[in-house]
Amino acid sequence: MSSSDEEGGGGGEEYLFKIVIIGDSAVGKSNLLSRYARNEFNPHSKATIGVEFQTQSMEIDGKEVKAQIWDTAGQERFRAVTSAYYRGAVGALIVYDITRRTTFDSISRWLDELKTHSDTTVARMLVGNKCDLESIRNVSTEEGKSLAEAEGLFFMETSALDSTNVKSAFEIVIREIYSNVSRKVLNSDSYKAELSLNRVTLVKSETDGSKQTSGYFSCCSR
Repeated sequence: MSSSDEEGGGGGEEYLFKIVIIGDSAVGKSNLLSRYARNEFNPHSKATIGVEFQTQSMEIDGKEVKAQIWDTAGQERFRAVTSAYYRGAVGALIVYDITRRTTFDSISRWLDELKTHSDTTVARMLVGNKCDLESIRNVSTEEGKSLAEAEGLFFMETSALDSTNVKSAFEIVIREIYSNVSRKVLNSDSYKAELSLNRVTLVKSETDGSKQTSGYFSCCSR
């Protein structure tokens, strides 16, 4: 798998990570990607058709890290995306629309699909998009945090419209993937049992009641 093969080759100076964006139709996945990759927002964007991805680079620890970020290509309109879409992914943004509760209710299904199709450790970020629409919010920030805690996800509310937290959401995922690779546990089944102290979110589903809320960023946490 190319995402992990770079770990031992070519001096290890360059990494290429595949990240997927999943979630119900019209939650703003394509606009999150275009805002991050091109700093563009299209209020009239239609459903994505065909395979689309953007490659972004950033530097971590003096190494060039490239993220190949894939959009669902409209497949989610049929309530599923193909296994090929997930293949090789080491990061995922699972997106819902804070103004549409049905999209939040679908998150567990998307998480199940991600678990079914991913073959390695995946850095996962729950994203509540469209937080600029606070006046018609239908999912509270606390609900997003609670779900993230229960599933051991990073969590952030974003706005592709006004750029709030978009760069941060992607970069946290990229840095977490890099951290996973650096610790050489990318393919380790025991990864979840040995969560590192470097991880922002230390909460697993069988939480012992301890609260770990560092790593959660909402629109209002300025």
